[in-house]
Formats: sequence, C-alpha cells, structure tokens
Amino acid sequence: MAKLNGRCLCGEVTWTYEGEITRSLVCHCTDCQRATSAPYAAFIGLRPEGLVWAGPMTRFESSPQTWRDFCSVCGTRLIFRSDKWPGEVHVYAATLDPSHTYRPTAQVMLRSRADWLDDLPTIPHHLDFEISPIG
Repeated sequence: MAKLNGRCLCGEVTWTYEGEITRSLVCHCTDCQRATSAPYAAFIGLRPEGLVWAGPMTRFESSPQTWRDFCSVCGTRLIFRSDKWPGEVHVYAATLDPSHTYRPTAQVMLRSRADWLDDLPTIPHHLDFEISPIG
C-alpha cells in the first residue's frame, strides 16, 4: 500500500493518497501533449476512494466523458479522469512531493511520440540554465 502526497505549483491545491498504485505510465498521445504543453504526460493511476484533495480546482471536459482538473489559481494540471478507466484517477506525477521519486513502468501511445525525444541524450546537458536569467 502506497502513501503519497503532492501539490500544485502555488501550493493552493494539495492531495494525499493511501492505497494501491494501479499504474505508473508515460503517455505520448496528442491530447496529453496539448493538455500539458509538453511532449508527454507522466501519470500515476490511483483509486479515487484513497485520494483526498484540498483547494480550488477547475474541471475541463477535454473529450466526451474525459476530464482534466487543474488548480484554479496557478493552472497546474493535476488529474486526468475518463469513463474509459472507471475506478481509477490518473494524477500527474510532477505534482508528487518529492516528484523525483516517480518511476514509470510503461509508455503508451508511442505512435504519437515526439521524434525529437531521441535526440536528447546527444545534445548538451547543463545542471542549471545555460545562460543565467537576467536579474
């Protein structure tokens, strides 16, 4: 049984969870890419009865019977829910505290995976910004 917690960027929305992790996956579908403005979305599948939320959230129906919830203050994406997976809520892994503990066990929707992800190991790496921000 897992005990997890997380939050949005601004901290107004927090969550706690106790229960089974149903899946840990990276989704490359175009809906996830557009919803997150990123090449993929990393999720943790959780049982809704073990999940407790606090704070202001807004829900968006991104396709029929599919919803994405986000913080009403800062806009952080928090949840993906769909009637396709009853009894399961997908929480964005980047909201975990600490987020570096997440380890995916599968990748899905690879037919829409961004090709340029293959180039990442071959381009320069920097521990901080390559050029420091002004200020």
